[in-house]
Amino acid sequence: MEIRSYADYLRSLDDAALFALFESRSDLTSPVPSDIASLAVRASSVPSLVRAIDSLNKWQLQVLEAAAVLTEPFTEKELLQHTDKSAKFALSALADRALIYLGHDGYRIPNNVRDVLGNEIAGLGTPALKKLKLKDLAEAPAASKKVLDAMVWGPPRGAVADVKKPNPGLKWLMDQGFVSPVNQQTVVLHREVALHLRGNKVHRELLVAQPEVTGRRVEAKSLQLASISNITTFLRWIEEVLNFWGQEPAMALKAGGIGVRDLRDLTQHLGVDTECASFIIEVAYISGLLTIDPDDRVLPTHQFDIWVAQPASVKWENLLSAWLITSRMSGLAAAPMGPELDRSSAAIIRKKVLSLLESVDGVAPTLASLIQATQWNLPYRRTGGIPAEHIEWIAREAEWLGITGQGALSTYGKLFLAGDDLDAVDADLPKTVDHILIQSDNTAIAPGPLEHEVSQELDLIADIESRGAATVFRFSEASLRRGLDHGRTGEEILAFLKKTSKTPVPQPLEYLIGDISKKHGKLRVGNASSFIRCEDTALITQIIKDKKVEALGLRRIAPEVLICTHDAHDAMNILRAAGYLPAGEDSQGLLLSGPRIQRAQSKARPPRIIGEFEQPEAHLLEIAIRTIRTGEKSSAKQSTLRDISSEALGSLPRTTANETLEILTKYLTEGPSKSLSIGYADNNGLVSHRIIDPLKISAGSLMARDHATGEVLTFRIPRITGVAAL
Repeated sequence: MEIRSYADYLRSLDDAALFALFESRSDLTSPVPSDIASLAVRASSVPSLVRAIDSLNKWQLQVLEAAAVLTEPFTEKELLQHTDKSAKFALSALADRALIYLGHDGYRIPNNVRDVLGNEIAGLGTPALKKLKLKDLAEAPAASKKVLDAMVWGPPRGAVADVKKPNPGLKWLMDQGFVSPVNQQTVVLHREVALHLRGNKVHRELLVAQPEVTGRRVEAKSLQLASISNITTFLRWIEEVLNFWGQEPAMALKAGGIGVRDLRDLTQHLGVDTECASFIIEVAYISGLLTIDPDDRVLPTHQFDIWVAQPASVKWENLLSAWLITSRMSGLAAAPMGPELDRSSAAIIRKKVLSLLESVDGVAPTLASLIQATQWNLPYRRTGGIPAEHIEWIAREAEWLGITGQGALSTYGKLFLAGDDLDAVDADLPKTVDHILIQSDNTAIAPGPLEHEVSQELDLIADIESRGAATVFRFSEASLRRGLDHGRTGEEILAFLKKTSKTPVPQPLEYLIGDISKKHGKLRVGNASSFIRCEDTALITQIIKDKKVEALGLRRIAPEVLICTHDAHDAMNILRAAGYLPAGEDSQGLLLSGPRIQRAQSKARPPRIIGEFEQPEAHLLEIAIRTIRTGEKSSAKQSTLRDISSEALGSLPRTTANETLEILTKYLTEGPSKSLSIGYADNNGLVSHRIIDPLKISAGSLMARDHATGEVLTFRIPRITGVAAL
């Protein structure tokens, strides 16, 4: 077959070559083209070429640029002369992606490739319109050589005051045709001149090999200990964030995302910096554990209650899976869960960084070498290259998540990337403890990770003062009141501490619990717009005269009752800020002491993923190839039918019911000599074109092998609109 076009080249490929093409350019099968002509149009379209070129490494990109500046058709020898002998291997990779193809007279590149690479490929200008005497460059005046030196490696355009009044050096170049004016103030150095001066090389530096990833070696034991510590810490962070907002939800901004005040409060609660807190929020958001309710409250979802009860390995895997494929980059803005955090290349960069870490087992690479290696593998010409800070963020996030330990890829990270079970995480995690050690200064030490029930209860009545291998909790008036607000009584709190602590409960802490529990609920607040009720008239009088609560606008309507214009929630906050200890009550006078943990009523809505096409599975690619081959047969038949059949209906054969049955019977009786083309109507009446090999007729149905799927299907004969032999 003589190859005279890009479509002819694609037709000449066997199934293995098409399979390799679809593996490297998965967008070509989404959706599957109807035939080779459609495939050629899509493969040479600008969007598809942009994706294909962005998937090249720097050396492959340099070879493609060199091919783009050569005159078509060109030979392999010419390409190697302008690059390097090793370019033959890059040429093979480019051919697999159909970015270069071998025609009947030499190598060519598809249409639009030069448009994607840009107007001044590799810093080279436009070709000259006439043949130049390049030997005369050796006799160029010194002033002309100075101009050439400034333009030879690009950019090829230079600015002048007025092309009609050039300096002597530029005038000589223009007279010889080596430089041409573009407009009144711009000149361009022609491509042939630059290539001659570059020694017939397209690029100054040939980036043939990936820069080496170098760093320090990390001891295996230290690596694993650091990694498991990071995993434990991150899982605890996620749980603390969701529990924190389950009690006091943050409010989402109208523009989207978390406000500075809520982010600062969370940062102080976790004891981490803003960047780390933003990342924790983002991971919870993309995992579906956190969402924004219709009333703009940021709340945990019911999925969080399921997640928190799962083994640590399952919890960690869920978070990592969401992080690995998301297109959001938390480092782009200070407003987590906000818009405009998507980058389509984010997932590809993560996978490449992790693969580079995997390639240097037990080594924590330097950030500079990791950035250089990643940028060589993903030059991303259309965006000017991957920003170094994106790679830095990914390396930092991998450490927070525990994929790496002290900068090196951990065993757990390798298991995750390989898709293996993560039971090792559960086995290596520190064993949980069910006790604490209460000290005389109203603090308690947890000597390890607490069991879930103990941790949840302790979070209600104490604040975390410091974290680490041992967590320090502090009991205060505010923390104990929080426990009472959640329905715990003073007796229950004291009983819990005595049961959980391995040391005696100090007497000052007992007195504090007793004092707070006696005061709690003595003053009650409800909604009227709201009212304040207290059996102690002296306390009512004190509140009315207290200037700290003037903002409530209190009015006494009974010796024991006050009303104000604020709602119950605001009134309780103002009273607490003034040093009082009110409790809420309902319209029946019952003390509201139920738990305040809240959950979003709406379903989790993780952000959509904006990214490149996923690589299809092998069996899907095989189906795509069969579909295209079938479409080719159909296209060939269509052109034949137009010439020999006046009864053809567009692209479909058309026969009567009797003719259909007669042709099928004759085919099965005389023995198959060629495949058949049929039109077949589905349940909605839409007619599709099928290429089949009939096997038998039974009970009004035809059993045949469909070329598109390769499977044996059943076709109801009344639905066959026409049949013809190929």
